[in-house]
Amino acid sequence: MEILSSQLQATSARNAAVADTASAITSDFDMFLQLLTTQMRNQDPLNPADSTEYTAQLATFSGVEQQVQTNDLLRELQGAFTAMNMGQLSGWIGMEARAEMPVNFTGQTTTMQIAPSPLADRVELIVRDQNGNVVANTPAVLGDEPFEWAGLDNNGNPLPPGTYTLSSQSWRGEEVLEERYAFVFGEITEAQTLNGEVWVTMENGVSIPSDSVQGLRRAG
Repeated sequence: MEILSSQLQATSARNAAVADTASAITSDFDMFLQLLTTQMRNQDPLNPADSTEYTAQLATFSGVEQQVQTNDLLRELQGAFTAMNMGQLSGWIGMEARAEMPVNFTGQTTTMQIAPSPLADRVELIVRDQNGNVVANTPAVLGDEPFEWAGLDNNGNPLPPGTYTLSSQSWRGEEVLEERYAFVFGEITEAQTLNGEVWVTMENGVSIPSDSVQGLRRAG
């Protein structure tokens, strides 16, 4: 799925950049320590280095050491926060989540919810396949109450199995006011950590970041 793939790639790139930065700082710290030790060992006893210069070097050394320790602490905190999130999310398993997410359609009826513009006098449900092509556009309820999508095209025929994106178009007369992604309900079956970020997987196989979930309710 392109949406999930792009999110995973962005998260992976972000974490890789942090790891590279931490590695560079640690390497600079080790090199600085070696240079300072070599300088002290090989200085001319008849013409030692100025104390002010040593003080400045030691202050720089302290700053680099502090930066390395800070990065180590941040990595430990990130691991602790991830573990805490996983513990909290254990109670989400079996719950129905509401989120803007694609639908892995296999013939089932999907519960969804839209947020039409307050100026709209009608709303259309727009269904796009994984290539972005519109495969159905049908009238939808003008309100924010959940309703069922049966997975049919404009002729009333079932759409083939696949990944679809649902959105609502708000109309006023013949003018399109706005288009928004629809909120889809799905039962959470799994929570896992991917590149330091917690993701939840729905019963239909769709995975999203846990912070994308807008609401929870009991399944059934």
